[in-house]
Amino acid sequence: HRFMGWDRPIITDSGGYQIFSLAGLRDISDEGVTFRSHIDGSQHLITPERAIQYQQSLGADIIMVLDECPTYTAAFGKVEEAMVRTHKWAERCQKAQTRHDQTLFAIVQGGLFPELRRRSAGFLTSLDFDGYAIGGLSLGESKAVTQEIVEETVALLPTDKPRHLMGVGSPEDIVGSVAKGIDIFDSALPTQVARKGALYTWQGRLNIRNAIYSNMDAPVDPDCDCYTCRHFSAAYLHHLFRCQELLSYRLNTIHNLSFISEL
Repeated sequence: HRFMGWDRPIITDSGGYQIFSLAGLRDISDEGVTFRSHIDGSQHLITPERAIQYQQSLGADIIMVLDECPTYTAAFGKVEEAMVRTHKWAERCQKAQTRHDQTLFAIVQGGLFPELRRRSAGFLTSLDFDGYAIGGLSLGESKAVTQEIVEETVALLPTDKPRHLMGVGSPEDIVGSVAKGIDIFDSALPTQVARKGALYTWQGRLNIRNAIYSNMDAPVDPDCDCYTCRHFSAAYLHHLFRCQELLSYRLNTIHNLSFISEL
């Protein structure tokens, strides 16, 4: 908190998503995950215990267990294997936690298989974590499938504990998931699309690179009270983006994050 000058809640992930995204640079075993450095090829073992140690050192308010996240196309057997390993890691993470001013969330896995989701939720809720996350979604499957799995899984989680949905961050998906019982989200999507010139508004998503905004002497969203909309016109944002100014990415990101916070 002090390092960033941020006095609001912070969530850290354990590295589980990197197990998925860096598949070509890692090896998984029951002990943990060994990553190979893309710089010098050196190997680094991340165990559940180390994942907790790192997150405790960072001082986040909500920390996550180490989990294995298979691809959405993985077969039942592969997904089941990853789920069982995630359960074992969750138990080790829980035992490794020594700072109890932080909340530790378990992560329900099981891919697109309702049976595995039920088994995962049942096992993890029996361990009485501080909160529960739904992982392994938004990896390429359709939004309809994502929402179906969310609805089925959230019904298996206790209502008196926070329920977190990992990797979902579009306005429509957030609203739809809240209606299903989700409390917390994490996603890089609002910043990713901002860097590509996409801005969220109450009239829909727009692309600031389009020529229609080159002479628009008004904010991109007159109903928005964010720093970007209070100080800069759409034409200026268009100019910054076209010139590839770094300020463009920052102002676009400020707007998108402000929009998300107002949902």
